Amino acid sequence: MEYKKILSGLVVLVVIAGVIIFFQSRKTKAPTNDQYSQTPSPAPTPEPTAPTPTPTPTSGNNPVAVFDTNQGTFEVTLDAQAAPKTVANFIKLANDKYCDGTKFHRIIKDFVIQGCDPNSRGTDTTKYGQGGPGYTVPAEIGLKANIGEIGMASTQAKGPSSGSQFFIVTVEDEGVHESLDGNYTFFGHVTSGMNIVSKIAAVSVQPNLYGEPSLPVNPVIINKITIK
Repeated sequence: MEYKKILSGLVVLVVIAGVIIFFQSRKTKAPTNDQYSQTPSPAPTPEPTAPTPTPTPTSGNNPVAVFDTNQGTFEVTLDAQAAPKTVANFIKLANDKYCDGTKFHRIIKDFVIQGCDPNSRGTDTTKYGQGGPGYTVPAEIGLKANIGEIGMASTQAKGPSSGSQFFIVTVEDEGVHESLDGNYTFFGHVTSGMNIVSKIAAVSVQPNLYGEPSLPVNPVIINKITIK
């Protein structure tokens, strides 16, 4: 797979619906950005940076996020030392039930599963991938894109992270490391239930609004995320 052709797919669309910031998938299996739109995509409008939330006193340096989905449950151990601002924001989102009821709206089996767009609670798939809490989080780049690693979507490589949309790496691959290492904030890894993540990654997909074959045919729902 040419992972560099799908980098922009970890992007959150933060301007009008005509702005396209998805990254390209394989040449033989997904259209390029040029095929998404007849005109070049304008640069994304920067979102305001969120004030850094204070981690809960009980979260510690390695809190665990439990993902309850309609495909099963898995756990992610968060790394508050490597990415303190990102982890603090994620804990706040979980405690606020921000991701509850959202979907894994973008799934590429041998790359990532992506979710926590509030727009995905609805049925209008043309809005999937464009939502968020209205702020970004400063980049905290350091951890590697190992299989099971959780990272934040971004408006641009090495740029501030999305306020809510995250992705989980589904394969251990040199190309994935080449594309993602040093470009996106990673803040934890799956420590239980990787088989569930793999199950989610293997669901049937169809072309999304931009022609990329990554939209699940049947919704994959995040029922709730809890911190323990």
